[in-house]
Amino acid sequence: MATTSQASPASDGLRTPADAAADGPLIQLLDERGELHADERFSAYVADVDADELRSIYRDMALTRRFDVEATALQRQGQLALWVPCRGQEAAQIGSGRATRPGDYIFPTYREHGVAWTRQVDFAEMLRIFRGVSNGGWDPRENNFHMYTMVLAAQVPHATGYAMGINHDQTDWDTERRAAEGDAVVAYFGDGSSSEGDVHESMVFAASFDAPIVFFCQNNQWAISVPFEVQSKVPLASRAAGYGFEGLRVDGNDVLACLAVTRYALEHARRGDGPVFIEAVTYRMSAHTTADDPTKYRASEEELSWEPKDPLLRLEAYLRSSGVGDDAFFEQVAADADEMAAGVRAKAFTFPDPVLADSFKNVYAEAHPLIREESEWFRQYEAGFADNHPGGAR
Repeated sequence: MATTSQASPASDGLRTPADAAADGPLIQLLDERGELHADERFSAYVADVDADELRSIYRDMALTRRFDVEATALQRQGQLALWVPCRGQEAAQIGSGRATRPGDYIFPTYREHGVAWTRQVDFAEMLRIFRGVSNGGWDPRENNFHMYTMVLAAQVPHATGYAMGINHDQTDWDTERRAAEGDAVVAYFGDGSSSEGDVHESMVFAASFDAPIVFFCQNNQWAISVPFEVQSKVPLASRAAGYGFEGLRVDGNDVLACLAVTRYALEHARRGDGPVFIEAVTYRMSAHTTADDPTKYRASEEELSWEPKDPLLRLEAYLRSSGVGDDAFFEQVAADADEMAAGVRAKAFTFPDPVLADSFKNVYAEAHPLIREESEWFRQYEAGFADNHPGGAR
């Protein structure tokens, strides 16, 4: 296991984001130079990852980044109302997502585009909510990947309740059957959301009832404009001890370590041994959202210091040095990514515009007099513009 030492306090008594990122042991298998190291506890969890899977993992990460770039461009061109970038967090998302089984249920925030991809959610469908044409974009029952949650940490109590429900369904199962056939839940959230009461309350319940859930926190160092050292004076993973379960701190830019640690945590949870908390230490290389300007609150020197830790460059270096990936492979992935991006853009333009009148029908399950009144008012209001538009009211 690669570890880092406790950083010395800054002269003004405040820790920098780099200091916070260096606190405590950090589980790492693939270092920043793309060199693989053995770990007596976690290497076994990726022993089955062969050359084909390594290439597939890289491809997932590269496609996710290319999709992110295309979605950002679409927003800048006025085709999306908002976009939430995930550049820099591909290893944490692809690694953890690939660790799940089809029966596991995933509760994301709004940035888990890579995780969604590992759950067979079509990239274009992820744009529906950001284009404003849908409240979601996909059917979560098809792939056990929940709708994006825009309210910070609101999905974490839902995830815990779902995990408690799994326990009720498996009451009569023995440990062996739980491990082999049982399902688990993964709740994703960021370092900013970790300060929300919903996370604390969820962990209390999860610990009390040994819920089969993995709390996966992507600590990308910034909660919009609030740096991590303001969010917490200790590594987030250390909080798990206060709830009575295990906390693990992993290099979030090391896809193999993220895969191994998440496999371990899910195995632990499925077996009936209770929840696990994972803090994936990564970095948000882009803005919080396309409505944000990170130059207003963080230094370019900090951003530059994280560039050598780029998860794609790290895996590419390993693939090249181990003979698993050559120029032809990387050129093909780039071409596939461009083709995917063009397809996403084309499909996004085919999404039908929603009919605003339908919004009134979706407020209550049954007809409601107030909604009927408001709907009629809107109909008359809209009709008032009919003479101004050759095509009629819009």
